[in-house]
Amino acid sequence: MSRSVSAARRTREAEVWGLVHAERAALADDLRDLTDDQWATPSLCEGLTVRQVLAHLTAGASLGTVRWLAGVVRCRFDFDKQVSLRLAEQLGDGPGETLDRFRRAVPSTTKPSLPVIAMLGETVVHGEDIRRPLGIRRAYPTATVTALAEYYSGTDLVVVAKGRIGGLRLVAGDGPFATGSGPLVSGRTVALIMAMTGRAACCDELHGDGVELLRGRCGTPG
Repeated sequence: MSRSVSAARRTREAEVWGLVHAERAALADDLRDLTDDQWATPSLCEGLTVRQVLAHLTAGASLGTVRWLAGVVRCRFDFDKQVSLRLAEQLGDGPGETLDRFRRAVPSTTKPSLPVIAMLGETVVHGEDIRRPLGIRRAYPTATVTALAEYYSGTDLVVVAKGRIGGLRLVAGDGPFATGSGPLVSGRTVALIMAMTGRAACCDELHGDGVELLRGRCGTPG
């Protein structure tokens, strides 16, 4: 790899980390005044409360490749058990501590062996898993959600997304994102992202001949 290409990649990674940090900070601000009952609200992730999903985000921002591998071995390659273990480590003694731990993780650049934009995806998608049941709506920067939609439309890493939208034409109504061919699915970029990552309820915000086909492909989000 040439020095110029390597420098350009580092610059792009730094830019994406900036987006990750901005989204973490915005989420922390949105959650600062929640009541105990709100913290216990079921999230869009089946079986997890909004507090537990936030702890999961903190775990992801605190877990490098070496610790991730060590945890996988410790859990005998049970990846679900590994996720639950790391989540429990970040809950703390109450919602206030859960939020404080997340705030401390806002500027982190620690990550498992994943592209940086996958960390942006974790933050935005799980942020929506938290916000939507609480009735909180975020006006995302167009550049942030467009970059994320483009990433998910081309990968099945971490979560099946590219495979879920095969044979469909996705078009954002609030930005430049567009991909694929086939029956149309259109709506806000963030709603397209949520549907791409398996959140069936978010299909209610979309329109077009392909919506029901996409809804049928949505499974339990992880």
